[in-house]
Amino acid sequence: MDIAFASARALPADWEQAALLGRIDLGDGPTPVIVRGGRVYDMSYVAPTVAALIEAGSFDTGAGTDLGHLDDLALSVDADATPRLLSPIDLHCVKASGVTFAVSALERVIEERARGDASAAAAVRTRLEERVGGSIRSVVPGSPEAAALKAALIEDGMWSQYLEVAIGPDAEIFTKSPTLSTIGWGGEVGIRSDSTWNNPEPEVVLVVDRNGKTIGATLGNDVNLRDFEGRSALLLGKAKDNNASCSLGPFIRLFDDGFGMDDVRASEIALTIDGADGYRLEGSSSMDQISRDPEDLVRQAMSEHQYPDGFVLFLGTLFAPTQDRDEPGRGFTHAVGDVVTISNPKLGALVNPVTTSKDAAPWNYGIGDLMRNLAGRGLLAQTKNQGA
Repeated sequence: MDIAFASARALPADWEQAALLGRIDLGDGPTPVIVRGGRVYDMSYVAPTVAALIEAGSFDTGAGTDLGHLDDLALSVDADATPRLLSPIDLHCVKASGVTFAVSALERVIEERARGDASAAAAVRTRLEERVGGSIRSVVPGSPEAAALKAALIEDGMWSQYLEVAIGPDAEIFTKSPTLSTIGWGGEVGIRSDSTWNNPEPEVVLVVDRNGKTIGATLGNDVNLRDFEGRSALLLGKAKDNNASCSLGPFIRLFDDGFGMDDVRASEIALTIDGADGYRLEGSSSMDQISRDPEDLVRQAMSEHQYPDGFVLFLGTLFAPTQDRDEPGRGFTHAVGDVVTISNPKLGALVNPVTTSKDAAPWNYGIGDLMRNLAGRGLLAQTKNQGA
């Protein structure tokens, strides 16, 4: 499915005042670009990849090539068309933090107790919320109050591994998707063809350099299979990492005087799902309800790990869909043909249709392919920021 890109639909409300970083295929391969003042600048001869451009810290568009106004480029997301908008990251590791909101913690426990059976979720949800709904929302992870709540829940026989990462000292940090496998704006996202209970996860995604400095943020969809993870937490890899199961975009908004971490902390992320069958679901995720500060999540991701090409970090979501779609008591699950829109006024809108991971375009462009392409274009020689 081809969805037409339009700046008014996809970009931040103040996009012509923002500094946006991303990637476009102009016909010869992936090209890092910066959008400033509405104009697009090819930065490939400053640094050949987005990761290298971030490492160089060189966002001066004066060193790039002016490609014209964004609206005049007629960007496409069709695999056979150019210029084509791509996922805004390349060599970064793709990490995610889970169970960072109280509501999502309860939903993970529900999945676990229901053993991945959507029809059993309603009864489990009612019992759990009656017992811990209020207390878990107010507790600070790792605090003495959290330890006391844990002890009480263990005594009641209601403790869970998900509550451990929700209110314990250690955040859940996992690898979401392989390098270069993410889907950009308009691309089809995939769910496993054998999943019967799944949902999108609308999230803010931080972009972090090799030294642990957050340089910007974008929107992401951490596509999730509730039935697989609910059967066993050891199936997290199958629940999270499948072909086309991770989307990002449309661009990275760079931190500057007009946008920073406090804007991330105050973000309200809206989500709509429009089904081909006429079904519509609306939801939201408020970052001011997060249990762990974004900077603490970055610190935990780097506590005993290095990322020489930088990394992106999904911050988790408050969104947990319980609205029935097909049968009473079964809640929400995707159908092929759904269109997911994740939006925020300062980050824009990420739009992706849904298909199965089997039917989505196969991921066949890896690091070796990228290096061969850059070498063939002469972009692995000395670049402008490295001297003549």
